[in-house]
Amino acid sequence: MSSLKEAAPGHRPGRTLPLRVEAIRQLRRRRTLVMATVLAALPFVLVAAFALGGAPEGRENRTTLMTTATASGVNFAATALFVSAAFLLVVPVALFCGDTVAAEANWSSLRYLLAAPVPRTRLLLSKLAVALGFSAAAMVLLPLVALVVGTVAYGWEPLRIPTGGSLATGEALGRLAVVVAYIFLSQLVTAALAFWLSTVTDAPLGAVGGAVGLTIVGNVLDAVTALGSWRDFLPAHWQFAWIDALQPHAEWSGMLQGVSVSVAYALVLVALAFRGFSRKDIVS
Repeated sequence: MSSLKEAAPGHRPGRTLPLRVEAIRQLRRRRTLVMATVLAALPFVLVAAFALGGAPEGRENRTTLMTTATASGVNFAATALFVSAAFLLVVPVALFCGDTVAAEANWSSLRYLLAAPVPRTRLLLSKLAVALGFSAAAMVLLPLVALVVGTVAYGWEPLRIPTGGSLATGEALGRLAVVVAYIFLSQLVTAALAFWLSTVTDAPLGAVGGAVGLTIVGNVLDAVTALGSWRDFLPAHWQFAWIDALQPHAEWSGMLQGVSVSVAYALVLVALAFRGFSRKDIVS
């Protein structure tokens, strides 16, 4: 049998399915617009809720990140991340990464892509890179809109720290950037899980729902205190470690552990996705 290069002179596998083409395809999909609309609308919903219900109050008269939401635009952005990190921000990651390969199989277009010919590794790399790019954009969109909306509603003031004191606005913005980066890295395990499921099923909703469902299971297990130190191996255990970055003297140890756990799981799941897909019989 002749090689692919001999059968198709000038064929360059590394240039098939360019990232730009895949990104445009995903950008034009309705679910991308819907997800962006939901994330951009959340800050407006929160402002309306605070306007109708008054300033938020903490439990047992304790000052928390939620109770300082209306102190400044920076505080409002931090609060928007706090209320959305556990679930809302999980959804776009699972959606973009779980709807990659499975959607092509569901449309019966996967085999035609591979017959283009697009090497399987190149196909997965392109789709994973674009999915992670859209996931990162979702992570940035929410706090960015919240910062603008919060500044208009509550002013451009220093970040008020619930435990006392404040951070200058410039320093607080830098800390928020670190927080967004951490939330994205902590969601890599969800992204990898959704991506792996996308390579083993032809049902996009199954891959997306499976990733979201298992993430929720992780949150439930983390609430079981009887597990003790075993909870340290759960990505959910570290999902709010970023709050330590919004202190006068930032503490990074929890965030480093959270990133290491998430990345470790993600590498294993992505490796499983590539290994399984390379041997899969593509019939759709």
